Amino acid sequence: MDSLSELFRLEMLPWHMVLRGTVVYWFLLLVFRFLLRRDVGSLGVADLLFVVLVADASSNAMQGEYKTIGDGLVLISTLVAWNYLLDWGSYHSPLVSRLIEPPPEPLVKHGRIVQRTLRRQLITVDELMSKLREKGIAELSDVRLVMLESDGELSVRKYKT
Repeated sequence: MDSLSELFRLEMLPWHMVLRGTVVYWFLLLVFRFLLRRDVGSLGVADLLFVVLVADASSNAMQGEYKTIGDGLVLISTLVAWNYLLDWGSYHSPLVSRLIEPPPEPLVKHGRIVQRTLRRQLITVDELMSKLREKGIAELSDVRLVMLESDGELSVRKYKT
């Protein structure tokens, strides 16, 4: 029974792990929100590799050198709590929602590509046209509005036919 209690004991101070988890969570949130582009509804190999490497690097920063399950549970609970609090805050506050989720941006207006948005989001015309073809759009002239949503998906409004 003594070895079981060893697994769950805390080697680090709980507030120390909460602080580590909080700092890394907010740093990564800011990186993902402001520095990384939204891809057009897909996750490329380089993006996936980046996420895996960030996860590994951030886990080392958050963990310190803990070795017990109890330390890991405190850290995981901190990350879950921040994630829940931000979801709750964005549901109840438009300001929090605007800070966390990027606003939708127009990619096509009245059959014309909005080049400024494509440049800012680093989306090529070929990528855009590929995604539009997936949605059954063959000609830009059929499109009234295409928006890049906060989740990277495209919403398309066609002219009435």
